[in-house]
Amino acid sequence: MPENITPYKDSSLGKKEQVAKMFDTISGNYDGLNRVISFGIDVKWRKKVLQLVTKTNPKTILDIATGTGDLAILMSQTNADKIIGLDISSGMLEVGRKKIEAKKLTHKIELLLADSENMPFENNTFDAITVAFGVRNFENLEQGLSEILRVLRPGGKLVVLECSRPTLPVVKTLYNFYLNVITPLVGRLVSKNKNAYQYLNDSVQNFPERKTFVEILNKLGYKNASCKTLSLGICSIYCGEK
Repeated sequence: MPENITPYKDSSLGKKEQVAKMFDTISGNYDGLNRVISFGIDVKWRKKVLQLVTKTNPKTILDIATGTGDLAILMSQTNADKIIGLDISSGMLEVGRKKIEAKKLTHKIELLLADSENMPFENNTFDAITVAFGVRNFENLEQGLSEILRVLRPGGKLVVLECSRPTLPVVKTLYNFYLNVITPLVGRLVSKNKNAYQYLNDSVQNFPERKTFVEILNKLGYKNASCKTLSLGICSIYCGEK
């Protein structure tokens, strides 16, 4: 398994506590900063997740590492009766609840403060589970993925959207410059948090992506595990079934 990258190098807190603290501090600027840093393309990536989930016609959906609820809100376009967004950051969830209330979706979407590696749900609860840019933040990746498999119903689908490293030389060079220099600078200027977007870079560079991540899904018992790269390889969609 990869090194456990954390936001605060000198902190004695565990990764979960550090990640929650980091997202709490940037929650107010998170949505706008995401649009700027990704040039808005993250919206298109999430719509691809929506397409994959919609095809399964789920009635219950769990969005893990939901943050401010963007993907959970998008999932309201499916025919699902109930959507639960789960996160360890109360600050992010507070922003998300305001968005859900403004969109009059409180009857369909519930946001829950909980740990994705130890979820308060019965076995075989959800028809579909999504994670957008969140598996990098798991303290124990395999524990988190195993917990997802536990609460997924037989035949249910997991869809993971995650940053990845491009392989084309020119794209890779530009991407590394952007992630190493531009992203932390913009993040520092806008969010006033020098750790958050440096952590983004470090965690992306250390993530077991593509074939390696698919192998982990297979090892844990997922069926039909797959990976599809997007946008010249800077993002990937992983799927697996129970």
